[in-house]
Amino acid sequence: MYKRTEYQIIKERIKESRKFIQVVMGARQIGKSTVVKQVLNDLDEPYRMFSADNVPTTNSAWISDCWAAARSLKENKGWDSIVLAIDEIQKITNWSEVVKKEWDADTFNDTNIKVLLLGSSRVLLEKGLSESLAGRFEEIRMTHWSYQEMKECFGFTLDQYIFYGGYPGAAPLIHDEDRFSQYIQSAIIEATINKDILMDTPISKPALLRQTFELGAAYSGEILSLNKMLGSLQDAGNTVTLASYINLLNESGLLCGLQKYSIDLARRRASIPKLQVYNNALKMVYSPLTFEEVLVDRKSWGRIVESCIGAYLVSQSFVHRFEVFYWRERDDEVDFILRKKGSVIAIEVKSNAEKKTTGLEKFKQLFQPKKAFIVGDGGISIEDFLSMDIRKLF
Repeated sequence: MYKRTEYQIIKERIKESRKFIQVVMGARQIGKSTVVKQVLNDLDEPYRMFSADNVPTTNSAWISDCWAAARSLKENKGWDSIVLAIDEIQKITNWSEVVKKEWDADTFNDTNIKVLLLGSSRVLLEKGLSESLAGRFEEIRMTHWSYQEMKECFGFTLDQYIFYGGYPGAAPLIHDEDRFSQYIQSAIIEATINKDILMDTPISKPALLRQTFELGAAYSGEILSLNKMLGSLQDAGNTVTLASYINLLNESGLLCGLQKYSIDLARRRASIPKLQVYNNALKMVYSPLTFEEVLVDRKSWGRIVESCIGAYLVSQSFVHRFEVFYWRERDDEVDFILRKKGSVIAIEVKSNAEKKTTGLEKFKQLFQPKKAFIVGDGGISIEDFLSMDIRKLF
């Protein structure tokens, strides 16, 4: 069975003596539970794994019950240690306070229970971690599957990855576009909106949240003002509501609005967003064109390629903790600007010969980035870029 790179990280952390709670976080349907089960099955250590998916959100005692079951098993069997894994932990109200109480009790009593927590709503996870569990946990961030992973595990071609994105559960369905589309809509988009956003955030207009996502996904890779978006949406409210919805969609790993790169923080925040999905599958379910049709439509294909590069960058930024922007000044534009600890990288995506790249030269003159290069025609090939370790750019 295929093992993602996180397999080794989780395995090594669990093998260590009990020091920190290990928190595996990432978007829905990217294989968090699968990789944790692989690790637990391959370890010589006993474990119990529970899921909060169908537990009432107010039942915080359920967490204590899971802990009690692990303690009882360890004691009855005379084991030195046991691994306790709890999936979708963020669904339970006040989960972090209960985890803190149980973890601290084990620490006080020298009870050797190693703990793995998994969750798909990163905002709820991070809120709980910062509020109650400071100094007690380590994060293991997981993101969408890369081109290299989809190629190795499912035999994807480059064009298939660009169009269908990187959801492992959808990979066997790509030859039936209706089934593929239904899977993305129900298992990912609806599940994320219903279970990760609406369950925990008071939202006055849920229909508008869905419309915002659909419009944003369709325009992924493009700069679109919130006012223009308002004009395309029914019952749209105002730009503040729209901006808050895009922020919620970003925290759930579906869609973000990239800010324009500027040294001035106020100018960045006031900039028109460049909409970007975290996985190109989320864009393509709204495409009127099939895979075969879009391959011969060079203009449409160019936009899809740019969205795919953007999806790869924002997904990687979550794991490797760098920022992604775009830059535009009058007629000059650069598709993506990356920044980490003062290092700035400028990337222009060129999927057809007609596209101008004068913006890259202008950006270099103004900001002196560490690196500036083209991905596509006349630069690094799209395949090489999607296969590279982004961390090496910095």
